[in-house]
Amino acid sequence: MSQGSKGTGEQGHKARGYEGTAIYQLAKRLAVEIHRMTLEELPKFEMYEEGNQIRRSSKSVVANFVEGYGMKRYKGDLVRYLTYSLSSCDETKAHLEMLHETGSLAPQRFDYFYNQYRKLGAMLYNYREAAAQGRV
Repeated sequence: MSQGSKGTGEQGHKARGYEGTAIYQLAKRLAVEIHRMTLEELPKFEMYEEGNQIRRSSKSVVANFVEGYGMKRYKGDLVRYLTYSLSSCDETKAHLEMLHETGSLAPQRFDYFYNQYRKLGAMLYNYREAAAQGRV
């Protein structure tokens, strides 16, 4: 990050808000990828069943993180919304498992998304734990 009016390093991230966090960037990218995957790769019958559910849960990860981040000065609210975000992340993994086990999602696509959501879940968990301990 270059020096500027927002500063460098951690100060720059704080100045940019939630958009500058690795969690938001990954969650948003994955939600967009899930959205496209459900419309382009799933069988028609799954687009409106499991596809709709996974689109909603993947977008909920992002929305709850952003809402909590906006209330980060209130530790209890931040932890609560990070918990919601983490729960939606787990829900998304469950939908991926169902799509995979029913043969609606190709194994390589399942592996990619599942591993990305495991990574995102670990990031959310660690951030929530830090927030609960007052370290954010």
